[in-house]
Amino acid sequence: MKKMLFSAALAMLITGCAQQTFTVGNKPTAVTPKETITHHFFVSGIGQEKTVDAAKICGGAENVVKTETQQTFV
Repeated sequence: MKKMLFSAALAMLITGCAQQTFTVGNKPTAVTPKETITHHFFVSGIGQEKTVDAAKICGGAENVVKTETQQTFV
């Protein structure tokens, strides 16, 4: 029984998923992404960071409609 509880607790600690979406202004969001960027981190990205300049990719801050971040274990 203790092994089963330990295994379940461990599984909950090492798996995860998160998604955040940020809509900028009152612009329509039914546009296809101009670019999809993926960064890989170890141990859920603890102490690691990457910065993406959406305004630079889209040709100016006025062209940024939406940014989205996702975090998954796999």
